Amino acid sequence: MSATPQKNRASRRVLAAAAGLATVGALVAAMPAGAHDRGHGHGGGHGHGHKPRTVDVQLLSFNDLHGNLEPPAGSAGNVSKTHPDGTVESIPAGGVEYLATSLRTARKGNPYSVTAAGGDMVGASPLLSGLFHDEPTIEALNKLDLDVTAVGNHEFDEGATELARLQNGGCHPVEGCYEQGKEFEGADFPYLAANVTEEKTGKPLLKPYTVWKKKGVKIGFIGVTLEGTPNIVTANGVKGLKFHDEVETINKYARELDRKGVKSIVALIHEGGAPASTSYNYDCDSPGAGDGISGPIVDIAKGITPKVDALVTGHTHQAYVCTVPDPSGKPRMVTSASSFGKLYTDTTLTYDRRTKDIVRTSVKSANHVVTRDQPKAPDMTRLIDRWNKLAAPIANRPQGWISADINGRGSTAPEKPLGNVIADAQLEGLAPADKGGAEVAFMNPGGIRADLVHKASGSEGDGVVTYGEAFTVQPFTNMMNVVDLTGAQLVTALQQQVSGSNEASPKILQVSRGLTYTLDLTKSGADRVVVGTIKLNGEAIDPARTYRVAMNEFLAGGGDGFPALGQGTNKLVGASDLDLFNAYLAAHSTATAPLAPPATDRITVIK
Repeated sequence: MSATPQKNRASRRVLAAAAGLATVGALVAAMPAGAHDRGHGHGGGHGHGHKPRTVDVQLLSFNDLHGNLEPPAGSAGNVSKTHPDGTVESIPAGGVEYLATSLRTARKGNPYSVTAAGGDMVGASPLLSGLFHDEPTIEALNKLDLDVTAVGNHEFDEGATELARLQNGGCHPVEGCYEQGKEFEGADFPYLAANVTEEKTGKPLLKPYTVWKKKGVKIGFIGVTLEGTPNIVTANGVKGLKFHDEVETINKYARELDRKGVKSIVALIHEGGAPASTSYNYDCDSPGAGDGISGPIVDIAKGITPKVDALVTGHTHQAYVCTVPDPSGKPRMVTSASSFGKLYTDTTLTYDRRTKDIVRTSVKSANHVVTRDQPKAPDMTRLIDRWNKLAAPIANRPQGWISADINGRGSTAPEKPLGNVIADAQLEGLAPADKGGAEVAFMNPGGIRADLVHKASGSEGDGVVTYGEAFTVQPFTNMMNVVDLTGAQLVTALQQQVSGSNEASPKILQVSRGLTYTLDLTKSGADRVVVGTIKLNGEAIDPARTYRVAMNEFLAGGGDGFPALGQGTNKLVGASDLDLFNAYLAAHSTATAPLAPPATDRITVIK
């Protein structure tokens, strides 16, 4: 399921201190010098003498890093590989120390190499990056020699003003500089947001495209985020901005680049698809081109002008290398490299010096695992150690104990064990009359960013849940809301999990104990929720009765395709979701009586 964002832990402070888009006008003007037309020079040229007509350009790409500088823990840190005999191997992957080594190794012997990303480099980040407003991740990406990235929806978690700071540098407006005598330098690569404009002026928020140049070779990059970003980011994050159609925008700027003589074009799109298999080596061109992939990216790819030669995508956290036909019927490469730095894509673009275009028939691409059995990049180890020292006093505080892994992000089931824990924590914290009188709680699945892993991540000991680990599960620090909803509105909300904007890719809410119902996946649309089975504490939901419902502020605003949840009245604002989660861990676990993974028996699924 796609990453479903909310607000970073400190965004409310940022927005209170620096409301509006005051600094955004400076965004394009303050771009790093030459960032729009540079090659990093990963290697030498062909030497003197006659230049061959074609040259192979190596495009390395990845997406959805989400500030995962350290290897992701538990199942969230694995990729699946299917062997010829049908067995599936789970390979531990990711971590920026290994990603740096992988990319640097891949560049060797490739004089024309460009590195691009498909968005969500930051946001929903583990504590090591999130605590410092993702400055550590931007610093790491600079060291990785990233040439360009599209914005993703998570780049808007803290609003356009904070995005401007990530691009241009400068210390945080509220928390200042984190290291004495050091000012944050910002990204030395351009963030592209072709389909995001300022409401007041109609002008692009960021550069729509950039042109990478190396010894006469020119490749244009156009970057867009998904048009639906406002539906999956809190209102403050996208205040004053308009998000436009991805296809229309890319086609518009492809024409502009073409007029400027740039014939080789790559689109960086923060929107994706779902391959029929979760194995990274699945052939999604079997039996025919693009047959093994579905989701929004398919229609987008089919609509983008043939002037664009390759599509680097993201958002769905899936791995695929597919060819989807362009509007003229010719195959075109569409790639995505999972998430969290676990894979990178290596694409060969054959550039014709005479036509200045890519020879589309010879485009080759493959995903590669960022394995953890290769040497770590020493500069990344130093970076992680430096920031870990600053984070340690907060990160290492014990919050509770667990008896085994409690899976959240790593669970593919509609009802996730960690989802039940989070929803129960929210209900328990907000049930007292003076805290809101909640009777039921809902948690959006995309807001669960990790698993709780029993194995120690540091020196804390197996089974100990630290503040850093709890933060990694719930990094947005959304304020909780308790609202009045009728039984009819509750039923509608449950139906919206599998209908409307969520029909193609259902978002199954995690529910607190006491709420039970049946989900019949053999049916379609809203009918998948069997209304007659919905009960609260054993009693059928009364459509006319008012219920007190707890949820985070993102859901309470109707986010993630749940307009019914946005209709709540008599709102009470409670503690943050992270505070309630930590309080629940403290109240329900000790070293001698750790919290066990809960049963998943609230949603009965018929397949």
